Parts: sequence; structure tokens; C-alpha cells
Amino acid sequence: MYEKFYGLRNKPFSLLPDPEFLFPSKKHQMALTLLEYGLMNQASFSVITGDIGTGKTTLIRQLLSQMESDMVVGLITNTHPSFGELLQWILMAFNLECGSRDKVEMYKIFMDFLIKQYAANRRAVLIIDEAQNMGPQALEELRMLSNVNSEKDQVLQIILAGQPGLRNNLRDPRLEQFAQRISVDFNLEPLSPEETREYIRHRLSIAGGSPDIFDGEACETVFRYSGGIPRLVNLLCDTALVYGYAEQSLHIGASLIEDVARDKQKSRIVPLRHAAHDTAGDESSESLEQPAGGKDQRSARVSPRRPMRIAIASESERQRHYLKMTLERSGLRVVAAVPIGDGLVEQLNREQVDVLLMDLDEGAERSRDLDRLIEQVRNQCKIPVLFNDSSSAGSGGAISDLGRKLTLKLTSLIGRS
Repeated sequence: MYEKFYGLRNKPFSLLPDPEFLFPSKKHQMALTLLEYGLMNQASFSVITGDIGTGKTTLIRQLLSQMESDMVVGLITNTHPSFGELLQWILMAFNLECGSRDKVEMYKIFMDFLIKQYAANRRAVLIIDEAQNMGPQALEELRMLSNVNSEKDQVLQIILAGQPGLRNNLRDPRLEQFAQRISVDFNLEPLSPEETREYIRHRLSIAGGSPDIFDGEACETVFRYSGGIPRLVNLLCDTALVYGYAEQSLHIGASLIEDVARDKQKSRIVPLRHAAHDTAGDESSESLEQPAGGKDQRSARVSPRRPMRIAIASESERQRHYLKMTLERSGLRVVAAVPIGDGLVEQLNREQVDVLLMDLDEGAERSRDLDRLIEQVRNQCKIPVLFNDSSSAGSGGAISDLGRKLTLKLTSLIGRS
């Protein structure tokens, strides 16, 4: 739902490695240029490293999208300690039959494949992502496979992408011959504060929205908590748009990013680069501005002796049931779960409800009737209205993630004693 609210064609901060959203920072442009140079000049080995979430996989996807037709590509997207037989994975990457053949047979199949490609004036390119998990033995095996290359032509080119541990592995004295064959070597560093701001605006523009949805202070706050790691930037910004939609705020400021960071820190899962100040336990009498955009304010004090009381309004009976279950699991109390309609105000008791959660169906528009209904809730019931984004909620994990974010936002905004 937040895409329509912010005028976006799609989600600008997806965690998927989409080359359409590749931000051409100087670092990323240099890395891509070096990879292209390695392919053009038939480098035996090219190596790209960087911390988790710096955009290595997105670069690989971009490289794949612009490869020449005379290149046959085999892609291995992950490695791990129980990786198994390397040759078997390589054959699978090039869609070659491996079955239960022994190593000698697999080697012959691969060599025959490379020779066939060479005879047809095609080059084979093997790309291994997450290569930091490959040990000295596997890396040495790769080097031996590259011996198929003649003095004049490269029949097989290999690109390795991985975390900084890959660089450490390649410094092993046992791999000196391997290291000497690396023609391209680049380490991808996090974005600077200025690049983080431009990164956010770039992705918003690509998604069809205004680049100024996040103000300057919000971008600075995102950098402080993400350290310029693109994946963390995406995570913070995507959640901020969910929170902003819940408050019907057309612009994202620094205070909302602080809320997101504080809620993420509570989960103790997301590795933020800066500790957020936890204000959940502050005993203040702050007032809560009406999230639906009204001028009225009411005390947000909720007695610590009882759970926060939530009323849910949604056209979808399934969604009402899910949200009730999710919020009650989080220690909140759902006192009503009703359809959106003219009878909504009559079903809300201002003395028994702390906040109304309104969940709009996918594709629903903000009509005049809905705006009138929201105004009635504000004026007659004097309770805040929050909006839930369930447009991408289908079966499985998407709903669970939205429910978790929603619960964190409710607790952050209203559950202050």
C-alpha cells in the first residue's frame, strides 16, 4: 500500500539484488569497470570482495545483463563448508550432466565442453559468488582447471566474489601461484554520507517517486545507523516507508528513522553500526500527534499494569484474524476487530480503546467516504488512527514481517508509560 501513497511504481528498497537499481557510486562504477576490463582482456581470474551487503551480488547481476553473446556463463551463487565436489557444481552451473560419475569422468566432460565452446568461438565464464567459503584445496582446484587456457587464448575465465575472508584465503602461501594469476582485484567499500544520500534519492527516482521523500537529516541518520552498507540502508528505508505510511506522513524525517533504528535494535538481530537510544521505558507525559494527520493530540500514557488496547478495522476477515493473532502474541490486547464501514464509530469506545489500526485492502483508494470516517473517529472517539501496509501480504513470510513491523511501531509510538 505505501507505494501508492508515496507515488511509487514499486518498492525502491527491496533487499533483492536488482541491477535496475544499481547506484553508480565511484566505488561501484570502478568495480564494474574492472570486471568488464577483465572480461574484455581475457583475464584468467578476477576477484571482487566487500563486506556483507555492500552490493557485490548486484554488481554480478549487472555484469550478467550486459555480457556479450559469445560468452557462455556458469553461475554458482553460494558455497558453504558442506559444498561437496567442486567439479560437480561447475558442471551443474553450465547445465552439463554429471550424475554419479567419478572425478576423472567429470573432468573429461568439462574439458570436452570447453574445447567445444572454443571451437565455436565462444568463451566460458565461471562466476562464483560467496567464494569466501572456499578453502585452499578448492581454490587450488580452480587454478588447475584454468590450465586449460592456451598461451594466446583464454578458454575459461573465472570471477570470484566474496566477503573480505576471500582476500585472506588468497594470501595463503600455498596459493601463491593462484594469486599470481589474478588480473583484477578490487575491494568494495561502504558508501560515504554523501553517497548514502544520493543512493536513497537514486532508488526513489528509479521507483518513480520524489527523491525528496527522505529529507537531508533522515539520510544522515540512515548513514549513521547503516554505516553506508547498502543492504542496511535498504532495510532501514523500507521500514521507514512502512512507518511513514502508518502515520500518513508524506515525508520521512530523522525522528522516524530513529524510531526504526530503535525498533530494529530491540530485535537484537539486525547489526546496526550505531546504538539507538531506547526511549521505550521513559516515564514522560509526551503527547502523541494524530498519525492520520489531524491537529488533535491526546496523552499517549498507557498504564504499565495493562496491555495496550487496539481496535482493528479491515475489510478482510482473514486480515482481521491475522492481525488480532499477531498483536495479541506481542502482548497487546485487541478489543475489537470489525469491517470498515459506517458503523465503525459506534463500535469504538474511547474509554476502552487506545488506538485504531485501519488496514486497507490491496488496491483500495482513499475515498471521500473513508476520509470522512477517519475524521469521525478523530473527532468523536479522540483516538489515534494508524494505517497498516498489507498490500504485499500474501501467504507465508510477507505477512509475518509486516505484522512484526506493525507491532514494533505501535509499541514505539503509543506504548510509552
